[in-house]
Amino acid sequence: MSDEGRLVAGRYRLIDRIGRGGMGTVWRAEDEVLSRQVALKRLHVQPHLTDDELATLYERTRREARSAARIAHPNVVVVHDVVDDQGLPCIVMEYVPSTTLDGLLKRGEVLPPAEAARIGLGMIAALRAAHTAGVLHRDVKPGNVLLGADGRVVLTDFGIAMTSGTSTLTKTGEIVGSIDYIAPERMKGRNSGPAADLWALGATLYQSVEGRPPFRKDTAVETAYAIVVDPLIPMKQAGALEPLIDALLAKDPAERPSMEETERALRVVAAQAPTQPQTQPLSQPGPQPAPTRSLPTRPSDPTTLDNDGSGRRKGKGKDTDRGGGGRKRRPLVLSALALTVVGAAVAGGLYMAAHRDSGSRAHGTAAASTSTPTAAPVPKGFHLVEEKTLGASYAVPDGWKRGKPSSEQVSYTDPSGLVELTVGTVDPAGPNPESHFKNIEANTKLNYATYRRIRMERTAFQGKAAAVWEFTFKGRVRAFRAIDLGFGQEGGKEYDIYLSAPEARWDKYRPVFDKVKAGFRTD
Repeated sequence: MSDEGRLVAGRYRLIDRIGRGGMGTVWRAEDEVLSRQVALKRLHVQPHLTDDELATLYERTRREARSAARIAHPNVVVVHDVVDDQGLPCIVMEYVPSTTLDGLLKRGEVLPPAEAARIGLGMIAALRAAHTAGVLHRDVKPGNVLLGADGRVVLTDFGIAMTSGTSTLTKTGEIVGSIDYIAPERMKGRNSGPAADLWALGATLYQSVEGRPPFRKDTAVETAYAIVVDPLIPMKQAGALEPLIDALLAKDPAERPSMEETERALRVVAAQAPTQPQTQPLSQPGPQPAPTRSLPTRPSDPTTLDNDGSGRRKGKGKDTDRGGGGRKRRPLVLSALALTVVGAAVAGGLYMAAHRDSGSRAHGTAAASTSTPTAAPVPKGFHLVEEKTLGASYAVPDGWKRGKPSSEQVSYTDPSGLVELTVGTVDPAGPNPESHFKNIEANTKLNYATYRRIRMERTAFQGKAAAVWEFTFKGRVRAFRAIDLGFGQEGGKEYDIYLSAPEARWDKYRPVFDKVKAGFRTD
């Protein structure tokens, strides 16, 4: 039965639905007491949540109202009321006839730099007002930017805002927010401040002019790691906005410009904007220089699916399916989503163009050598490599292809492209690798039903604290199995040895892991 026409809290008549997300629906409603239109945000029934999780969700809703109500500014949506409807909290807000910036971009349009700067000025004004009131937004993104027909820019949805003096509503291993717009410091589980909202502003501006989020990869977990370590893909359409966007997306929050510097830069670019908002068709990006794609030292993302019916992903010139068990990246103790990464370079597609030519060139000084240390015999069918940047040597099967390395890790794939060995580092190491294994696993279990743990246990390796994690997951075509060994000394360097392969061929490839482990040496 439709809710249209229903009266909420004896006062607000629902007229039509104007927005819907995973957690709630926004309605245009009539306030029958004051005879005005309002926007009413009503949470969905969440039968799968526990009582404690529901209490947290409802508290976030109330905080959203309180946070927004503290800010009186024309670029921030006005909150009128919080009411209860059949046991569910609802926020009654100012109704702004508008489209969202996200809706505009999803129509295949991008903004000229001057128009993006004009919208950015409205956003920075809203953020300055929020920060002055002691409120961090924490979910700045195109979907939360309303573009009024009169040119007004309004920042909305303070649902996960953080107010000074309040406690966090997240748990260990959990990051709340939209993955493409979460700043690197939040990915690492560190305390974040106003600079995190500025990073999200930079990501929003990047998408506005380029047509895609700056670090979007195949999967959410791959995106998470790219945000932390990958360089920014060069901009093609940012024009005069490019220096500011580049500065806002600095990995180190201390290197980002201040609110005042950001506003000044936006004013300079916005001065060129026409009176009426302009958009232009989204141009399909051509081949771009491949970014530095470091490979994770964590289990490959269970959500990575084989892109065609064959279970292979199309790479440049050949199939490079990693079966979702592909590339992993250094976790950097990334709470929640700082995880493992899959996938090889993929050709075509709006978000995939940055992957082209990945792995086709060597990176920096991370050179590999096949010189043989005397410390361990090399098994038949293997050759010894020295990864000088990692400070480690180990045996690798003959015929396996070395991928593009980073300063933290390197991967090798078998000729089929379905089996991958990754060796990486975490610096500094925590007390035991099990702790960040569990952080990664917690978010993976919540979001991806294909993940299944086989075991996770503490152990010791080469006299150091260690943990081993073994699990399975499914791609679109086949099931995969993976094992990850992490070991190191707290405060020093942790090493991780990871192998993934099709589950049906696990008995054949598991010995590769054992042989790499047996001959592993560090400087």
